[in-house]
Amino acid sequence: MTVATRSAEETELLGELLGKLLEPGDVVTLSGELGAGKSRFAQGVGHGLGLERSVPVTSPTYTILNEYQGRCPFYHFDFYRFQPGEELRDLGFEEQFSGGGVCLVEWPERLAGELSPDCLEITLIVEDEERRKITLTPHGAGYERKISLLSEVVQKMF
Repeated sequence: MTVATRSAEETELLGELLGKLLEPGDVVTLSGELGAGKSRFAQGVGHGLGLERSVPVTSPTYTILNEYQGRCPFYHFDFYRFQPGEELRDLGFEEQFSGGGVCLVEWPERLAGELSPDCLEITLIVEDEERRKITLTPHGAGYERKISLLSEVVQKMF
């Protein structure tokens, strides 16, 4: 599914709509160049998972992981600073990926293919200063179902 957003607010809203469908154990990857809107999308996911709007969801570029508590734990990773090929087990994050919460990973291409083969892959492409083309690719039946539900809502809103 591909969605064209026309503003940062719409990018965040799409994230929020997705966040409402996510469940513990879900893994979402976010790819896109710097400034593509990954962090804004992640903020929306956090709101969809029940975080108060007063809670800032920020990119953990220097801390690697930010943890939040909504209706389930929300683990927001940013692997930008890692060299391509780093392994998740060497970083010590297996516990977060064990199914107790939702994992959202920015810059997943920096890992050595360690994430679950079942995940939701999201790519953000900058069209211009405000507009983004966001492609959501489900890998696994559970994610296909979520994208089908999301598609119904998105068609009415965008």
